[in-house]
Amino acid sequence: MFDTQDAAEEAAEGRHEAVRMRHEQVLQLIREQGFMSIGALAEMFSVTPQTVRRDINILSRQGLLQRHHGGAGPVLSTENVDYLDRRIMCLQEKREIARLVAQQIPARSSLFINIGTTTEEVAKALFKHDKLRVITNNINVAQTMSKNASFEVIVSGGLVRHKDCGIVGEATIDFIRQFKVDYGIIGISSIDMDGTLLDFDYREVRAARAIMENSRKVFLVTDHTKFGRNAMVRLGSIEEIDALFTDKRPPEELVEIMRRAGVALHVAE
Repeated sequence: MFDTQDAAEEAAEGRHEAVRMRHEQVLQLIREQGFMSIGALAEMFSVTPQTVRRDINILSRQGLLQRHHGGAGPVLSTENVDYLDRRIMCLQEKREIARLVAQQIPARSSLFINIGTTTEEVAKALFKHDKLRVITNNINVAQTMSKNASFEVIVSGGLVRHKDCGIVGEATIDFIRQFKVDYGIIGISSIDMDGTLLDFDYREVRAARAIMENSRKVFLVTDHTKFGRNAMVRLGSIEEIDALFTDKRPPEELVEIMRRAGVALHVAE
């Protein structure tokens, strides 16, 4: 009985791994060639068109490709996935990343935490720390961390975005520049294969840039779906951060850039 159960579990794991590898290969093809038809993908991977449609739907919901009639193409570089969808996308991976970050933050530290669903998970993972001083332009982060009576939580001024309660604008940047903190914890929408950090909203990017410039150490937190993704606005380079926290090892070209720049890599397996 146990042997049969073990065999079934191994078979299920094998199918899951095959699907994961096919998804990665589909994304690579679309990055290199642009639009790919359902028929071409089905023939290439020796699967049915229904299987390809299912793959495309999954990857589209994750914001990794753009679904079109008859196929799929790269994600638009001008529009991010809706915030409510991003909150549940790769949620377990984000929680593992957050726990890994929390291990690196000592009690009584000062820190910036910016806008993003992964940084919101970091705020939750830090909740049991002692006497943190937190400056944030994310109302969701402030609500989470203000429930710890030992924390001092400071919220920036500026324009509140209704979609995700992020705060942006000139007032936000001016406010951030008044401080110099131990750790800046930032999220990102995309890391290009040349190491460029990219996002969708230039106002959010300017606030994140101010955080980077006023933190003694910068921790970038992002799940693996952001590697090679499209976005339009340049934040900076991965060479400018001190450590990357993610859930899977990045592509080797990114690892090499980080190695040369002395950027620490933390992978939450």
